[in-house]
This record gives sequence, C-alpha cells and structure tokens, in this order.
Amino acid sequence: MSTKRQGHASQSRVRPQPETVSQRALAPFAATLAAQATTTSPPRTGLQESASRVEPAVRDPRPAAAVAAEVLQITTFGCGALAEAEPHGLGLTYWVDAPEDGPSTQLNVRFIGRRVHPAGTPGADDTFVVDASVDPVLPGVGRIAVTAHALDLVPGEWQVTATASFGVAPGPVRRLPRGSAVGTTVFAPVVRVRAPGVRLGAWPAMVALGALVGVSTQAFLASHNGLPAARLLAISVAACLLGVIGAKVYYLLTHREEKRSLLTVGMSLQGFVLAAITTVVVGSIIGGLPLGEVLDVTAPGLLFGAAIGRLGCFFGGCCAGRPTASRWGLWSSNRSVGIRRIPVQLMDSAVAGTLGMAALVLIVIAGPSTSAGVFLTMIAAYMFGRQLLFPLRDLPRRTAHGRVVMLALTGAVVLAEVTLAGLVR
Repeated sequence: MSTKRQGHASQSRVRPQPETVSQRALAPFAATLAAQATTTSPPRTGLQESASRVEPAVRDPRPAAAVAAEVLQITTFGCGALAEAEPHGLGLTYWVDAPEDGPSTQLNVRFIGRRVHPAGTPGADDTFVVDASVDPVLPGVGRIAVTAHALDLVPGEWQVTATASFGVAPGPVRRLPRGSAVGTTVFAPVVRVRAPGVRLGAWPAMVALGALVGVSTQAFLASHNGLPAARLLAISVAACLLGVIGAKVYYLLTHREEKRSLLTVGMSLQGFVLAAITTVVVGSIIGGLPLGEVLDVTAPGLLFGAAIGRLGCFFGGCCAGRPTASRWGLWSSNRSVGIRRIPVQLMDSAVAGTLGMAALVLIVIAGPSTSAGVFLTMIAAYMFGRQLLFPLRDLPRRTAHGRVVMLALTGAVVLAEVTLAGLVR
C-alpha cells in the first residue's frame, strides 16, 4: 500500500550542459528525428522502459499547434512596476484529463525551456528542465492542472515544451499530448503563488476583511455590555498588527524547509490567532479591563474572522483538501496541482461561522461571564472540529499522536465548561 498523499506533486529542476557548436549545427536534424520518434516512444520517466507496454496517445482531430497551446500555459503578470524586479521565473502548467476508470496511476510531466534569442553563445543559463509528478491520480477526478516553477532564470522570452505520460515503467505507460508555448519571465515571488484556481492576494484580503468584521463585532458587544469600547478597540488593532507577525513566525516554524526571510515567507491563520489572543490578554491586564468579559465579547468576532479567513485559504491555494472523485468535491488548487478536492477549507469556515453565531447569541442573551466561559467553550469546540477535519487535508501528518491529544484536551474543555454552566444554572 502506498503511503503517499493523493494528488501530491513533486518537482525537480535539472540544468543541461552547454551545447557544442556541432550540436547546434545538427539541431534541425535532431528536431526532425525527435518529432518522428514521438509517434513510437513515450517520454522518459527516468526508469528502464524497454520492458514497459507503451500505449499510443489518443489522436486529437484539431491541429497539433492548437492542442500544444491548449495543454501548456505559462504564467503572466501585468504589473509594470515589477517587470524589472529580480529574481525572475516562469510558472508552467500542464492540463490533462484523468482516466475515467481503472486503477490509480501516476502522472509525469517534463518541462523543457530554451531562451529565445540569447545574446552570444547559448550556455547553461539559457536552458532548463523541470520535472513534476502527481502520484497517485485517482480515476474519475476529471481535469488536472499540474503547475511547476522554473526559478532564477535569465529575464526575457522563453520557448517551453512539455511532454507527459500516465504510468511508470516497467508497467503500462500512456503518452499524452505534447505542449508548447512561449512566455516572458516575471517576478519570481509572484510565480510561486500563481496557479490555475488560485487568486492572487485572496488570503491577505480575506484575513483583513475577517479582522475588520471581528473588531466591529467585538466593539458592538463591548458597547452593548458596558465595556470601554475605545480602549478595547485600541488593544484589538494592536492585536491585529502583532497577529500578522505571529502568522509569519508560525509559518516559518512549521515550514523550516523553506529558506525564506520573514518579509517574503507565507502566513498561517493559527499564528495570527495565537498572537492576537495573547495581545488581547496582555492588553486587558495592563489596561485594567475585566479579562473574562473581554475574552467573551472577543470570541464571536474571532470566530467570524476565522470563517472569513478560511475562504481566503480556499481561493489562495493553501490548506487544500485531498483529491476526490466524489460529486461533492470542488475543483481547487494547492498551487501545485489543480484537481477536484474535498473542500476542507469551506468546511472549516462553516464550523467557525456556526460557532461564532452561537457565541454571539449567547453573549447578546446572557451577557459575558467573568470566567470567560463562552470564549473557552467556543474556541475549544472550534479546535476540536479542526482536528476532525485534519485527515481530509492533503498534508502529511507531522506528529504521531498530536491529533489524538488535541482531540482529548479540547473535548475535555468543552465538556467541563458545559457541565459547569449547567451546574451554575
């Protein structure tokens, strides 16, 4: 049994050696031979293919050029201010339909790039090779978009070709249509976050909107319950600003394999929430505000903010769900593979929104408690729900028992708070 996550894409980049003069002279003849060979040989997969059964590609009635332009897309970005900013790169996407039936398989894609009109003799910096794979590909998942990145390129125009196949030798290998496109390099940090189905800036925009809704909800409940809304607003604004730093630090700590600075690294919603809550607690103590009541009036807004922020995760290509062939799946991307997935971000959003509405009703009807009962119950319930959803995410588990421990702790908190509330009444 394979232990790999479904729909996980991996890629590697290989720089070929510089061409010799004789190789360039023979290039036209080699291209002709290669074109003839594509009707009889599958793309290389890095394994011995002599023992494999090669299935021919399905013929498309359209012209070859039209098919090649459709299956391969290159990322574009029309911001003149960043046109000359470095480093440069290319985002490369190969489109294909998954098999309708049969066993799961592996999709292998190779992108080969060559700089158009290089100055002087072409060298190693004027070509690139990037390999990407999706393993396994479930039958019936529909349209798939495999996105890879060629980074640290010489700025300019590049000719890119893509070859792909289903299967791995020595098993059956089915060749797929060849792709070809010409594109211009763009700012590499933009390339990293662009892919089909991913909306640039969706995550920060939704988190900002969630913070605005959360602070507004908190201010309304504070005024409704006689708390100093102006002082609490100042604390909450500081909490949001420090929350951004917390989101980046948390991301760095949980993605140590990414060697990036604090300014360019991604952000994590968990880090934002932890830093924001800590700031509210410290600010309330320093400001002489009743901590329990402050936390209670903060709970609905915090959960509403999480619900809106998770929408940004869905449209921004993070925290993606596992691929599925179910009719309930939604086509979305994790920035590497666009495919029909379990919409786990939307499920997370629904949990947060439902708990936020329940907390709001409790605060409006019964008022905040000095023991922060509403805050503890609803936040623990949300964390419990998130632990239930984690297996549906297309991410490897980082700990063997962390999820079970969190389920036990958060479940115990919810049970204790509900029991205590019943005894008090």
